[in-house]
This record gives sequence, C-alpha cells and structure tokens, in this order.
Amino acid sequence: MTKDFSNDSQHLASNRQGILLIVLGLSIAAMTGAIMKLLSEDLSAYQITWFRFFGFALVLLPLVYVRIGRAAMRPARPRMQIFRGITMASSTLAFVVGARSIDYADAIAILYAYPFLLTLLAVIFLGERVGLIGWLGVVGGFIGVLLVMRPSFSAFNSGSLFVFLCAAIVSIQMVLNRKLGTISHPLVTSLWGALAAALALTFFLPFYWQPVHREHMLLIGLLVISGTLNQTLIVFAFAKAPASTLAPFTYFEIVAAVIIGFVVFGTFPVWVSWLGILLITASGLLVAHSLPGRHAPRRQPKI
Repeated sequence: MTKDFSNDSQHLASNRQGILLIVLGLSIAAMTGAIMKLLSEDLSAYQITWFRFFGFALVLLPLVYVRIGRAAMRPARPRMQIFRGITMASSTLAFVVGARSIDYADAIAILYAYPFLLTLLAVIFLGERVGLIGWLGVVGGFIGVLLVMRPSFSAFNSGSLFVFLCAAIVSIQMVLNRKLGTISHPLVTSLWGALAAALALTFFLPFYWQPVHREHMLLIGLLVISGTLNQTLIVFAFAKAPASTLAPFTYFEIVAAVIIGFVVFGTFPVWVSWLGILLITASGLLVAHSLPGRHAPRRQPKI
C-alpha cells in the first residue's frame, strides 16, 4: 500500500495558510482594539461600539446578499441570533471602557480568560467532561489572569474588572457560536450579530453622543476596515486548518498587543504581567489539548 504524498503536501500547505491567516488576522484584531482605545479618549464607548458594528454591517450586507440572497433575512434561531448580537455589543462596550484606563497588553491578556470561562460553561450547560489536566489548565489560567490584574483593596483599577467582564460575556457568546455553527451559515450569523448589536446600541446612542471631528473619521474608517478584515481572515483561517492546529497561534494576539502597546501608547508590561501572560498562554494550550472530545476554543472576533 503506497502513501499518497500529494494529499499530505496539500494538507501541510493548507495548514500553513491557516496559520499565516490566523496570525495576520489576530494582529489586525489587536490593532482594532488599539484603535478603539485611542478613540475612547474623545468619544463615548457607546459611539465607538456603534460605529464598529454599524460599519461592519454595512460592509457585510452586500456580500451576504450576493453569496446567500434573500434567505439571509430568514436566519435559523432568530432569537438566539439577536441575543448573540447583544452579547457582542455588551462585550465590546465593556472592553472599551476597561481598556481606556489600563495597559493595552494587560487588557488583551485579561481578555484571554475567556477559554477558561468557556470550559466552565461547557461543563455546566453542555455536559462536557474535563480531565485533570484540563482543570489544572483552568486553575493556572485564572491565576495568570489574577497576576495581570493584580487586584488589591488599596488600589484596584476598575478597568481590569470591565475587561474581565468582557471575557465572561465573550465566553457566553462562544457557547452561542457553537450552537449556531451547526445550523446557520457563518456569514448569516456574522451579519445578524452586527445588525443586532448596532440596533441595540442605537437606542442609547442619543444619550451618549459626543461631537465627532474630522480627525476622528480616519480612525473610525480604520476601525471598520480592520474589524471587517480581521473577522474575514480568521474565518478563512479556520476553513484552512483545524482548530487544534491553530490553537497555539491564537495567543499571538497578546504578542501583537505588547508591540502595539509599546509603539502606540508607550507602555510595556511589568514583570508580574509577563509572568501572568506566560501562565495564561501555557494554561490555554493545556486546556485546548486536553479536550479530545471537542475542538479547541476558537478565538472568534469579539471586539
């Protein structure tokens, strides 16, 4: 029996493409978060989040219509789709509010508490089992998050708490993603999430509107473009390679955030944060590879 080397080479090439796409997509995702942090100096979190999802919906709508047609307007489980959109709006709001007052790399590191929270939700609500190694990874991950947050009763930055709240909401969103993933086209789910998020934010927008100047428009345009691009690249990455292959590279977003934080904001994580970041990354990989019954938690666009 001869081995089919052509299939192996195609599989390897596809995996390499997926890795390249996930690294590029997550680097752009880190830049998207940095743009929101920059805008938060002058605009309200509601405005920034609304621009984020309204712009994405405008870009996505013609693409979905061309690819899927009118059927996209009749999605499966519409209530769940709308609820998912609300979680997207809520998590992004929490991130913008939190990242405004803490180091950017720390914010992204705290955000990566979501795989550990997702594991807990999967056990409680989806009946999935986690072995000893998986639980050690979950405990280690939360210790890493605490090292980055460094809570103290004398001087606790509430920004860290808001970013952790973002991670908690994202973990709920991931559960919804997994339920919708088997019954709804990814483009339809993305479109309805963006529409629901933008609509939910529109009701509150008049109460939080602040003047938008010409210099803001460039950043808002970059926010929409980068947000759309990072989501597209990540979707294609998971189409090219399995989640288990891409899992080690999903934490590149933290590396990108460290670089962006230094270049854009002039900040650099202290040694305790570095220790927490390393522990979060190692624990996340441990959790991802200790669950043979399901894919590793995918880093889907959250902000």
